[in-house]
Amino acid sequence: MRWWDQAFGWERETIWPRRLHLVAGGDAGGDLEWWRIVGRDAVVFPEVVAVADALLDPCMAELVWVDSGAGRPRTLPADGMFCRRLGERVGRAWMGPLAATDHGGPLIAWMGGVIRLRRGAGSPPGYANDPWWVRQEHQPVTMAGQLRVLGKEKRAPGSGKMWRAVVPPEQRARIGSLIDSTEEQLVQLRGVQSGPTAEVARQLLRGLGHSAGLIEAAWKRTAGAAVNGGVPLEEVARWADMSPGTLRRMLTAGGQEEDG
Repeated sequence: MRWWDQAFGWERETIWPRRLHLVAGGDAGGDLEWWRIVGRDAVVFPEVVAVADALLDPCMAELVWVDSGAGRPRTLPADGMFCRRLGERVGRAWMGPLAATDHGGPLIAWMGGVIRLRRGAGSPPGYANDPWWVRQEHQPVTMAGQLRVLGKEKRAPGSGKMWRAVVPPEQRARIGSLIDSTEEQLVQLRGVQSGPTAEVARQLLRGLGHSAGLIEAAWKRTAGAAVNGGVPLEEVARWADMSPGTLRRMLTAGGQEEDG
């Protein structure tokens, strides 16, 4: 279901849009957001089955173990064998790197559970060693809940519109992904604290630097989304603890603020 939310930003994804329009009778048209809610389960069902089959395959779990460095722990690579094979099994060979770098998602959480079980390591706070345990924030929102939110957004007048009404789905998904990725990166760093001092320091500093970059990207996108959604730039700048001019320059440089 997380992939469904992220698919807006996947330029190479053509299967799900085509299926969704077929489910909608040929063209979702102006009711695209509504059809994305009610048609989701039908559209993604083949891939859900394929992913479940892959996660139950012991050979796939072995690839996770190898990608993790086995007895020599390392950060999961963006070109890992597990995610490459998973992309092939769902008919999207290009998806491997996207899945491998979605550090805050349920797939990476499952991989982390598999790795911790193989290493016999305890789980970090907020995580369980059972690979099949799904954190609450990873559980898909029900159709009824999404429809209620959509209805509230359509009834909200002018500047009182809700977040989902003014921030494009792909932008919301990207912000959420960046925040989740930061969290998962920091959790992974807990396991990289053994070995020569120089090597541990190198991995920790690289990981912390990457996490800091993700946080910065997330707040810039959030600030840009707030400004584009109608919140005065001066107010957003105050929340970000910087001057309006500095925020404007940062958003403009990052392409976050709309012209005018």
